[in-house]
Amino acid sequence: MKSILDSIVATPVGAFAVLTFAALLEALGDSFFQSGLYRSSGATRALYLILGTAVLALYGLTVNTPPWDFGKLLGLYVVLFFVMAQILTKVRFHQSPTMPIYVGGMLIVLGGLVIAFWKP
Repeated sequence: MKSILDSIVATPVGAFAVLTFAALLEALGDSFFQSGLYRSSGATRALYLILGTAVLALYGLTVNTPPWDFGKLLGLYVVLFFVMAQILTKVRFHQSPTMPIYVGGMLIVLGGLVIAFWKP
């Protein structure tokens, strides 16, 4: 897996794809925990918690296996995580963003762009 990820993240497009996939995994794992803790009971609760654990472990492997400077990519990653979380919130929980989420999201996107692209 390491050599495959290394070759993928060697290009900017590949790095973006891996970060996007990692953000999806993190948001999905968190949503499974949300479902397990607050939206289910019994065996369904246990299944959601196990799924959340597995997906978050896969996220950890995906985001930490490539040999990149994660600090430099953090701004972009935070933006991708925010976007994925909003998509999953709409798809899994049928909740639409509110105005504070839109405004805060714009600040997250702007901050991510500053972190990712500002050359001191």
